[in-house]
Order: sequence, then C-alpha cells, then structure tokens
Amino acid sequence: MSDSIAPLSGTSVSADQAEAQRRGLMLVLSSPSGAGKSTIARLLLEKETNLSLSISVTTRPRRSSEVDGVHYHFLDNARFDQMKEHDELLEWAQVHENYYATLRRPVEDALEAGQDVLFDIDIQGTFQLYEKMRSDVVSIFILPPSIAEMKSRLRRRAEDSEDVIMRRLKTAVGEMRHWSKYDYVVVNDDLERAYESVRAILRAERHKQHRSPAIAPLIDGMVGDLEQSLSEQS
Repeated sequence: MSDSIAPLSGTSVSADQAEAQRRGLMLVLSSPSGAGKSTIARLLLEKETNLSLSISVTTRPRRSSEVDGVHYHFLDNARFDQMKEHDELLEWAQVHENYYATLRRPVEDALEAGQDVLFDIDIQGTFQLYEKMRSDVVSIFILPPSIAEMKSRLRRRAEDSEDVIMRRLKTAVGEMRHWSKYDYVVVNDDLERAYESVRAILRAERHKQHRSPAIAPLIDGMVGDLEQSLSEQS
C-alpha cells in the first residue's frame, strides 16, 4: 500500500497508511507427524499474500525429496554450535537426535517490515518463541482426525523406516499433551476445511490492536474530525 495517500483533514495518518505500518506476525503451525500441517502450510504460502516461510536450519540428513535452501538449510553440528554461541538463532530444538533452529535476523527484519512469517516447527521451538517474542506469535496446533489415520499418512509418505515411524508415534504422545498451550487447535479431518480455518485465524490476527501502532492516531484524528464537524454545525 502506498504511503503517499493523503490522510483526511486533521488526521495524522490515513487508513491505508495505518495498515501499511502494521507489524508482522509469526504464524506457528505445530502437530504430531502425520497430521498434515506441512500441506496446510504449503496451501497458505500458495494462496495468502504477505506471508513468507521461515526456512529452518537443521543438522539432520537431507531426504531425497528435499532441496537445500528451500525446505531447510542443511548444516553440520559444528556450524550449528557456532551459530548458537553467536546468538544467531531465535529458537532451537533437538528432535530425533537432530537439531532444528530458526535464524534470528531474517525473522526480525520481516516483522519490522510488516511481513508475516510462517513457522512449521515443533513444540520445543514454539515455547522458545513464546519466551522471546510472545506478543508476535500466533500458534495453531494441528491434530489428525484419528491415530489410525495418522499412522496411515506416515506410511503412505514412504520416506521413513518402520522404526522411525514408531519413534515418531511415541513422540506424538508427548506433543499432543501440550495442545492446550497453543492459541488455537484445528482438527485436520478435511483438508480444505482445516486450511480455511487456519486462514481465517491468520486474517483475524492481523487486525489485533497491538500489531497496528498507527491505529490510535488514526482513530484520534477521526474523532477530532467528527468533533470539529459537529462544532461547525452547532
């Protein structure tokens, strides 16, 4: 939106300028493996404007279907440790003997520019974001419709061994116990419906008062205009 739009007489900012000055938000999607959050995330990125994906760094081996710099930034343990020491990570977690993390600077720059950032991370990472930037975080926990369907989705993916699948299912027990610590819960029993629910949450959260520092002067200016108009007519 253009900053050149002139405000109404007496107001300090216009409605378009107030929207343009909105601080971005961090939309966090978490779920047990097989709940479908990655598919929902992909749909959001395809259809929603002003939303970019936070690409995590990880020390786990790259899968055959993954591209470095697109799905993750793949690095070794030594480089990961170096980034932790230099406070370059906004959050990090160890999952299944591998490390995952979010780079600090790209996220902070995006929020300042009014860009919303999508996170596909686990509960450990979510809680670290809470500690550092809670007011910027909107968290959604995605649930599968049933455990049977979750198992089926993991096996259909055909990227992990049976041992890995069982380990993911065991991890899911602990993850699902933390559902109440998320802002919202969406059950992915129908992909389109689940996606629309997440999209509605995102659009509503963009209008939270604390994300729009220019809304107060906008309203004050409108009230001033109205009071002036009433005074002139009396």
